[in-house]
Amino acid sequence: MNLNLQKWQNSSKVLFFIAPLMIPLITFWLVPFGWSVYISFTDWDYISPDYYFVGLENYQYMLEDGDFIQAMQNTFIFALGVVIPTVMIGLVFALLLHNNFKGSQFYRAVIFSPWITPTVAISIVWSWVFESKSGLVNLLLDKVGIAPIPWLESGDTAMFAVMVVTVWQAVSWTMLFYISALNKIPTSLYEASLIDGCSPWTRFYKITLPLISPTTFFLVIVNMITAIQAFDQFQILTQGGPSGSTRTLLYLFYQQAFEQYDMGPAAATSLIILLITGALTIANTVMGKRWVYY
Repeated sequence: MNLNLQKWQNSSKVLFFIAPLMIPLITFWLVPFGWSVYISFTDWDYISPDYYFVGLENYQYMLEDGDFIQAMQNTFIFALGVVIPTVMIGLVFALLLHNNFKGSQFYRAVIFSPWITPTVAISIVWSWVFESKSGLVNLLLDKVGIAPIPWLESGDTAMFAVMVVTVWQAVSWTMLFYISALNKIPTSLYEASLIDGCSPWTRFYKITLPLISPTTFFLVIVNMITAIQAFDQFQILTQGGPSGSTRTLLYLFYQQAFEQYDMGPAAATSLIILLITGALTIANTVMGKRWVYY
């Protein structure tokens, strides 16, 4: 009996200490999440007090909706177009700067500065860079005899412009993760490869790449999640246009919820985004545990 009483007292103490953290979690996350799931099965228009349960109609309509399909394709293209160059350029910078030499800290700080700058401010600056008539890019193109390009007004180039802005900002923290991973590789491995007469490419391919593969996988997953959740640069640069060519799932959710006031489809779209990011997070967790285990 005393043992059961002691267990109950210990449980009460634990509950007492975690309650201040659980109350805001339940109030501001679990309850709104459950409510948004319910809204995804209704026809609520965000204004009317009355709404009706429509079951899976929002999800069925979503799979047949051209805007949703286009947004899904745009999200996939944007994620690939951001993740691949971000990881590759970040690795190149890390290989150049992971050794401490005179000025290396300065170069790291310069490259890292875009990451700590608000995305809205960065997007405003880049909107001037990509401006059709007097933007910096078109001025440089004019110097070499190339006609101005409507970067943000053309469906052929708008997504590329947003990718450039996103990659430019994301490369910096990717570089720092790679620098940390490179510094953890034992120097004895490189010394042994020099004794065996391995070329620099062989050392990179056989030693460096395999040993930083957990970091690479982590960066691919995290950058992909970040790309899926990108919003500020689209809002400032293109507003999802032209003709929906840069409308991603998150921007489609914004338009459905706060421009069209279709909260049912908007909530359904948000759950699709949650499922995608959740699947990527689970994949990262599972693979991370396997790397730790081995």
